Amino acid sequence: MFTKKNKHTGFTLVRKRVPYLFILPWIIGYLVFTLGPLAFSLVMSFFDWPITGDAEFVGIGNFAKMFTGDPQFYNSLLITLKFALIFVPLNLFIALLLALLITQPIKGMEIFRTIFYLPAVVSGVAVSIIWGWIFNSEYGVLNYLLSLLGMEGPRWLIDPKWAVVTIVIASAWGVGTMMLIFYTDIKGIPNELYEAASIDGAGPIRQFISVTIPSITPTILFNVITSVIAALQQLTLVLLLTGGGPLKSTYFYGLFVYNNAFKHHELGYASANAWFMFLIILLLTLLIFKTSSTWVFYETEVKKGKKGGRK
Repeated sequence: MFTKKNKHTGFTLVRKRVPYLFILPWIIGYLVFTLGPLAFSLVMSFFDWPITGDAEFVGIGNFAKMFTGDPQFYNSLLITLKFALIFVPLNLFIALLLALLITQPIKGMEIFRTIFYLPAVVSGVAVSIIWGWIFNSEYGVLNYLLSLLGMEGPRWLIDPKWAVVTIVIASAWGVGTMMLIFYTDIKGIPNELYEAASIDGAGPIRQFISVTIPSITPTILFNVITSVIAALQQLTLVLLLTGGGPLKSTYFYGLFVYNNAFKHHELGYASANAWFMFLIILLLTLLIFKTSSTWVFYETEVKKGKKGGRK
């Protein structure tokens, strides 16, 4: 026979477990489609695993081949790192500039916010088609506009000197999400800070440097990390715009892994490639977090400091 206390305890346990029922579909999906394949790819990295045929255990053979027997590994890694060094700062600059523009109290600014954000929801295939049309050296829109100015446009997708530039420009097209993140953080900065800076004689540029930038450094940290991850995993635009050419000048690491898996049918070797990139991303992320203590401003830390100073 249940007592009142037992009934109350049972009801409490049910209430605690109900939320887990709502997130159970996500948990199952994460285990089946994310964590499961991730663990399986780690196992595959220690095997010679063709698409057809039997898998053969090779230990660290795939990793040894990657570092000692495949020069394309180093070439693709270097190209990807160069791309990231250009793409990440440019991406942050454009997103922050657009965020500052859409915070201006101008009539109809909501329309511009929508326009700036729209490219972020367009699929990578559609973006590749659009930019392929724009950068075409024979009938492309960009070279046509340059010809109206009396300039001869470069062979964007054919010249190795310009191919990486085209990928950078096309990749920076989808900064809408990052722009909105910056915009939300900037709108949350108290006006009192700007008023105090104005009373001290600070102009717009000084206010931006002394007020805006320190206030949004946590958001900058987040956007830097996500940009680095996106840059090191770039694949869609390269695959559809250049296919790694010309002369493998845009043979990014993501394309290197993709070709090893689905073109050369070396699933084990491709898994080893992917896990090495995972380690690079992990180390870079940890490095960024380690250095963030010197340049990221957290409001809670300042409040603690003020409380300590009042004592």
